[in-house]
Amino acid sequence: MTVIRQDDFIDSVADALQFISYYHPKDFVQAIHQAYEHELNPAAKDAMAQILINSRLCAQGKRPICQDTGIVTVFLKIGMDVVWDATLSVADMVNEGVRRAYLHPDNVLRASILEDPAGARRNTKDNTPAVIHMEVVTGNTVDVQVAAKGGGSENKSKLAMLNPSDSIVDWVVKTVPTMGAGWCPPGMLGIGIGGTAEKAAVMAKESLMDPIDIHELRKRGPSSRVEELRLEIMDAVNRLGIGAQGLGGLTTVLDVKIKDYPTHAASLPVAMIPNCAATRHAHFVLDGSGPALQTPPDLNDWPDITWEVGETVRRVNLDTVTREEAGSWKPGDTLLLSGKMLTGRDAAHKKMKELIESGEGLPEGVDLKGRFIYYVGPVDPVRDEIVGPAGPTTSTRMDKFTDFILEKTGLLGMIGKAERGPAGIEAIKKHKAVYLMAVGGAAYLVSKAITSSRVVAFEELGMEAIYEFEVKDMPVSVAVDANGVSVHQTGPQEWRAKIEEQALELV
Repeated sequence: MTVIRQDDFIDSVADALQFISYYHPKDFVQAIHQAYEHELNPAAKDAMAQILINSRLCAQGKRPICQDTGIVTVFLKIGMDVVWDATLSVADMVNEGVRRAYLHPDNVLRASILEDPAGARRNTKDNTPAVIHMEVVTGNTVDVQVAAKGGGSENKSKLAMLNPSDSIVDWVVKTVPTMGAGWCPPGMLGIGIGGTAEKAAVMAKESLMDPIDIHELRKRGPSSRVEELRLEIMDAVNRLGIGAQGLGGLTTVLDVKIKDYPTHAASLPVAMIPNCAATRHAHFVLDGSGPALQTPPDLNDWPDITWEVGETVRRVNLDTVTREEAGSWKPGDTLLLSGKMLTGRDAAHKKMKELIESGEGLPEGVDLKGRFIYYVGPVDPVRDEIVGPAGPTTSTRMDKFTDFILEKTGLLGMIGKAERGPAGIEAIKKHKAVYLMAVGGAAYLVSKAITSSRVVAFEELGMEAIYEFEVKDMPVSVAVDANGVSVHQTGPQEWRAKIEEQALELV
C-alpha cells in the first residue's frame, strides 16, 4: 500500500500549474524554432520570433506566457493500492491546488472561470473548479497530467459523427480553415477517434498531453494506421498555407496527436481540439515519498532570437493619428504604436452598447472618437510591473458589436488577435476604420511596451474592465485596412498557391 498525503498532492498540483504558466515544454521550443528557421513568409517568421522571445522572457521572469492562463484540466490515474491520508476529496484537493497556484503572490495568474455560465456568469476569483478526469487503475501510484487551456484555442474544438466510410483526413482538411487563426497557430492538433461522442472529445484533449515527436515518427516510419494518419493530416494541414497566426506560411501545425478507441459498427466519432502557441502541460507521479515537484529547464535550451525593427516599419502616435493617416496603411504593414489606447472585451462591449441604447451614454473617460481599442484582459501586475502579461484576445467575438460601436462612437481602430469575420470586415470597410493584429502567444513581450495603466470604467468586471494603456513602440500588423482587405484572407491564399505551385518543403 502507498500512502498519499493530502498536502503532497495539493503542493504538486499547485507547483505544476505555476511551472507551466511560464515554462514552455522544451519539445515545443525546439519545434517552433525549427519552424521559424524554415519559414519563408516574413510576416509568419516575425510572429514566431515574437513567440520565441516571449517564451524566453517568461522563463526568465517567471511570468505567464499568455494573459489567458487557461482553464485547468487534470487527468488522474489512481492506483488501486493507493491509500489517501486526506480529509478532502480528490476533486477538492485538485481544486485547492488550482486555487493556490492561481493566487500565488509572486506570479498571480488570471482568474478566467465563470460560474452560472448560462446566467449571471460570475467570476469564481481563483480559477476553480478544474475539469477533472479520474480513472482507477492497477498499481500503487497516482499519475497526474495537468494542462491549462486558453479559451481562444478551446473555442475552436470540433466534433463530427462521421460515417464509417468517410475520410478522416478530408474532414480535418475541410474543418481546419473554418477554425480561423483564433487558436494561435502554429500549435498542435489533438484528435480522438472512436468510442462515443464524449469519449472522442476526452481522447482528443488527453492526446495533447504528449510531447512533440512527429519528426522522430517521420524518420523511423509509421507502424500503424494511427501513425500514418498523423503524418497524412500534418502534411495536408500544412499544405493549406494558413501559417503562423493565420498570416500565411509553411507551418500551421507542429504535430498531430491521435488517440483511438473501439466504436460502434455504425459510427465514426471524430473530435479535434487544437493546442495554441501557449501550449501548457505537465506530468508527475506521486509514489508516497513526498510531493512531486517540477524541475526547471536549462535556459540555454532557448534559442537566442532577436526582433529587429525593419526599414519599412511605421511609427504611429495614437494621440495624434488621423483617419486619413490610418487609411494609408496596407494589409501586412508593421506598425509601432505609441500613445494612449483604451481596452475592452466582450463584457465591456456589451455594457457599452446597453448604455448607449439606454440614452445614458458612456462613462466619463470612455471617449472612443478617433481612438483605438485593444481587445485584452490583462493579468494583474506583481512587484514593480505596470501591468501583467497583456496579449490580445480573439477578435471575432467582438464582430457582433463592431458596426454599432464604430457608428455610435467614432472609434478609429481596433487591436486584437486573429482574423475578423464577414460582419466585422464589412463594418470596418463601411466606416473606413482599421483593424490591427498583435501576436497571440506573446503576452509578456507586449506588456513590456505598456508604460502606464489605469482602470477608467467597469472596475467590477475585473480583467474585463476598460483600462487606459499608454504604450511605447507596441508592435502590431495591419490585418484589415480601411478598404476591408484582410491579410488573413490574402496571406493563406498566397501561400497555399506557392506551396502547390513550387512544391515548397514543409516542416
